[in-house]
Amino acid sequence: MTRLRIPASVAGVVGAAMTAAALVPGPAQAETARASAACSLTLGTVTVQGDHKFQTITATSPVTAGTPVVRPKGLFPVDQVRLATSLGWEPDPPSAMVSRGYVTIGTDLYRFSYAIDNSTGQLDPASYVKSKVGGGWIHQTYLDQSTFFTANGPRTNSYALQDDVITRWTVEGSAWRNKATYSGFSAVKTMTLISQTATYDSFLANTRGGALYTIRIPLSGAPVVKKVRTSTWQTFDTLIAERCGKQSTLLLGIDKDTRTAYLYAVSHANGAATVINGLGRVGNQLVAPEDKTYFRYFAGSSEADDLLYGE
Repeated sequence: MTRLRIPASVAGVVGAAMTAAALVPGPAQAETARASAACSLTLGTVTVQGDHKFQTITATSPVTAGTPVVRPKGLFPVDQVRLATSLGWEPDPPSAMVSRGYVTIGTDLYRFSYAIDNSTGQLDPASYVKSKVGGGWIHQTYLDQSTFFTANGPRTNSYALQDDVITRWTVEGSAWRNKATYSGFSAVKTMTLISQTATYDSFLANTRGGALYTIRIPLSGAPVVKKVRTSTWQTFDTLIAERCGKQSTLLLGIDKDTRTAYLYAVSHANGAATVINGLGRVGNQLVAPEDKTYFRYFAGSSEADDLLYGE
């Protein structure tokens, strides 16, 4: 695959999302702390104005947040986007970078894509496409998509949380098929994807009571739920995860009410034995009043080797 030159204003954001260190052998606590030292994630935001904003969060000591990059502006109607999936980017030869994702606008779900010209750093207006997937998207509290690349091509699953039910669809082009529902999740406040494998996807979820769980959803069969922590996690409205090293996770927890965010290094999840190392609060510049909803920004091509493997 041809690698394209990315403008300097974007390179810092994109490059940080790809950064991960190999795990250092040793005790679990030390392993997680050392891995986190070289890891970063890119936080994406849909603002109240309908803009896209990107910011790099780096696991330094103290934690640092890069200068926000706002681009493109005016993608969506003002103050109408409620949920957004992770946004994957990939080179679009000969001279652009294309991004694809989903948002809910009002009560409808939309798929969108757009290209940024590498030479100017600006949106190619002709590239922006937004298409309606369906209606009835008013009560969901979480939405994301997971793509696993197989020898026969990509396998894409979409997930939504509504009341006590997690719903999964298989996505093939514009068609959402094979709907499966899993009940019993009424306590979940929000969740984030932490693993993508050939046989399952896994999420890290916090509850309104403060507990933290992993939820493994296999391609067939019932979900496997494991308690990771019993308390203190109830304040976070949004969780964003990025791979750190081979099998650990860099986790960002955002409290929109107090406009605060904290970064954590999480070892490969194994129930209560999971090591969680608090790296500290992210500066006040991260969670801004104009931020509407947050998402993970990542390299989305099959060649990127950016799949999550946190459980």
